[in-house]
Formats: sequence, structure tokens, C-alpha cells
Amino acid sequence: MRLDSTPHLLIPFAACSAEAWLPTLQSLAPDSFKRLGQLLQGMKLVQTDTRDAESLSPPHERALARALGLATLDTADGLLPWAASEAVEQLQAGADKAWAWITPCHWAMGHLHATLTDPAQLALREDESRSLLALMQPYFETDGITLHYLAPGRWLAEGELFRGLPTASIDRVLARNVDAWLPDTKSAAPLRRLQNEMQMLLYTHPSNDEREARRQLPVNSFWISGTGDLPAELGAASPAVEKALNNTLGEAQASAPRSLANAVFREDWAGYAQGWAALEAGDMAALLARQQRSESVRLTLCGESSAQTFETHRTGFWRKMSSLFSPLRPLDVLKQL
Repeated sequence: MRLDSTPHLLIPFAACSAEAWLPTLQSLAPDSFKRLGQLLQGMKLVQTDTRDAESLSPPHERALARALGLATLDTADGLLPWAASEAVEQLQAGADKAWAWITPCHWAMGHLHATLTDPAQLALREDESRSLLALMQPYFETDGITLHYLAPGRWLAEGELFRGLPTASIDRVLARNVDAWLPDTKSAAPLRRLQNEMQMLLYTHPSNDEREARRQLPVNSFWISGTGDLPAELGAASPAVEKALNNTLGEAQASAPRSLANAVFREDWAGYAQGWAALEAGDMAALLARQQRSESVRLTLCGESSAQTFETHRTGFWRKMSSLFSPLRPLDVLKQL
């Protein structure tokens, strides 16, 4: 396993299963994917990763983890060690420990099941988040888990329970029934008990009364994801996960912008179209400029079950051969995801 230095743009939710997705793309102007089409003409398909749409790790996370050296195609589902990588990067933790992301969240309780609301809607302040962590810490400690504050919407948790424990990405669970995505192995029993305890603790806690008085959603549970330990090949080094998740390609070797994903979760199809326009004008244009300078670049387009990775081939032979075939049509490529 290696850290890859080739500039790599990954597009989560370039395709999705929503009924409105294809009509949205078909309604766009013909030149809406101009730069994407230009990029693809200078590229060759080098990898396809397809799993069931119900896999715990979505295609964009699998592809990004491989780009950062955190996984291979053979890495077990639900064991992309995002939290361990951030613990090494942010806390200078030992590379041999097991970690998880803990996300404070709101479960919308229906008649038959609970649905996970987008944690971003909580708009947690730092002081609120730190107070919640302090409140919950003693309960986690009884199971050998130590919580560490990372950001208002995400904490790090260290404990042996997370070693080899597959968990579902929040991107799989948003607006869905949480029951189908909770860890169900025998080793996860303490975590299921913890979730029940925290739901009872938070139900009547004054902090939630204050939030409701401000017309904000209460924090009534948490989600566990990004579990596992770092690959031995990585050693003490850790890629800049947060940078890859949030920055533009000009600021990181691998970038996975969230504009399309956020629009999909909100079912905001006007926003989805605007997201594509922003990608064309920004990250896509930057990648194309590097390709036109004869640099080797990568592009990964991701759907809900599949991801396809394309790479620039600079040899004269490949350029000559590619000119003999019909142009790759962006919409046709996206439909395959």
C-alpha cells in the first residue's frame, strides 16, 4: 500500500438512485459537462469498483481511502479507518490503537422506526458539544472507550471495541431507518447498550430543553463510523483526511468535494445542478488544466454502488488510439455508475 501523489479528483454522488437524478442531468444545457468530456477524452478507465448499494462503505469513501493509502480493493466492508487516521494526524496518537468517529445526532422517531437526520442541521456550538462529551464520557469509560473532542459535530473514540468492528458510513444512513445500519455483531452489544443509555440520558437533559426553546433539534443519540486501526504498512504516517474531505484540489493531492452529496441528501435538485456547474468551473477546470500541461491526473466518478476511476495516459500511442474511437459521452459514463 502506498500514498499516491497523483492529483486525484473524486466526485461523490455523481450519480444516484433518486428518481429526479437523471431528469435533472438531462435538463442541463449541452455544454454543462464540457470540461468533464474534455477530461475523459484524455483518459483511460483504469479501475471499476462495484459492490452492493447496501454496503456499509459507499463507493466514494472506498475510492478516497485507497487514494490516501488507507485501504485496498480487498479491505473489508465498513472498516475504512478514518478515525484512526485523524487520531494520528490530530492527536499524535499511536498508530497501533483502534478508533471510531462518534457523531452527535438526532434520530427522528416515527411509529415504526427511527430515521437519522443530517447532523449538520443540529448546528452544534463548541461549548454544547464539549458539554455533551463530558456528560457522556463516564458511560463510555465503563466499556473502555475514551472520547476526544475533534469538532462540534464529530468526536474521536479510542477503544479495543472498534478493532475489526464494521460500521456504516453516515452517507449510507442519512434519512433512512437506522435499524438496518446499526452494528449487529456480538462484539457490538456494548455499543448498542450505550446507544440505549444515551437516548434515555439525553431525552430529559436540560441542554435539549434549551435547544428546543431555541427551536433547534435535540441531540438524542450518536452514530459510530470510521472504525478500525491503521494498516501496518502505513506505520506512524497518516494522510491529511480532513484536508482531502474539505479542500479543493489545489490544496490537496486528493479531493472529494461534497456539493453534489449535500444536494442529494436535501433532495435539492436545483442545488444539484448548481453543484455540477461549480465543479465544472472549479475543480474540473483545475484538473483539466493540469492534464493539458501533460501532467498525469486521476478522476473518480462515484454513484451509490459503483465508482469508475480514469487516469491520463500521456503516451503518443494512447493518444493516437483514443482518437480512433467515439468520444466518451459524460452522461453515458454517469449512467453506468
